[in-house]
Amino acid sequence: MRLDAYLDRIGLADAPRADLDGFRSVHRAHALSLTYENLDVQLRVPLTRDPADAYDKIVNRRRGGWCYEMNGLLGWALEEMGFKVTRLAGAVMREILGDDMIGNHLVLLVDIDGMPWIGDVGFGDGLIDPIPLRVGKSAGNSLNCVLSDIGDGWWRYSNDPRTGGPNFDFNPSVTDEALLERLCGILQTDPASPFVQNAVVQRWVGDTHYSLRGRVLRILSPTEERKSLLHSADEYVETIKTTFEIDAPQAGVLWPDILRRHDEIFAKKDAVAV
Repeated sequence: MRLDAYLDRIGLADAPRADLDGFRSVHRAHALSLTYENLDVQLRVPLTRDPADAYDKIVNRRRGGWCYEMNGLLGWALEEMGFKVTRLAGAVMREILGDDMIGNHLVLLVDIDGMPWIGDVGFGDGLIDPIPLRVGKSAGNSLNCVLSDIGDGWWRYSNDPRTGGPNFDFNPSVTDEALLERLCGILQTDPASPFVQNAVVQRWVGDTHYSLRGRVLRILSPTEERKSLLHSADEYVETIKTTFEIDAPQAGVLWPDILRRHDEIFAKKDAVAV
């Protein structure tokens, strides 16, 4: 890793100290500078959990990534700065789908002077700022989010009900790298995977969240929500470039599948009421 290049990519001039203020500054800069996207999964480009691959994609090629890439890169950068980082096998939607979901999300646990903090820039509409590992409402972003102790060592991060990702569970003792590796492979190849089924691009701009799920563009702030439909492959590529700062003209080939998926989901609903 060229740490200076990573810091430049997220808009920081220098590496901060390995303390709480430093952690907050790097986490916030990463969350507000980089875009969550699963376009490579949609394009059938194989992805790995190697943070060096994420570095090349996100820093050198100025793309975004999904949780294994975004949190993988952040975790590596934090370690380069002197932070103690533990990678946890998180579980999105474990509340409904059970323990088979463990490993479908990478979560970072960072030790700051003996206090555990949660870092996560890979949930798309999740944290902007890291949060302490304690029960209660979270100041991790501008929307409503809550951290709960659900027993047996497990914690649940719950997003604002208006967001696309409702919650994920994690356990500080579940650090199974092999499980993370296996789920990373399954989620980009299994036809039942939501990452295979749906093209998703998301980013934070200040306290406002922008998301593009298929052809539906949504803008969500603490006070309002707006939605609109895209109508062509060219508009799709241009929106990804201008709104999400991802230059990926190859994504235009996804448009027929995006239309088909939209029709499957909303055939009997208001087409904009996602």
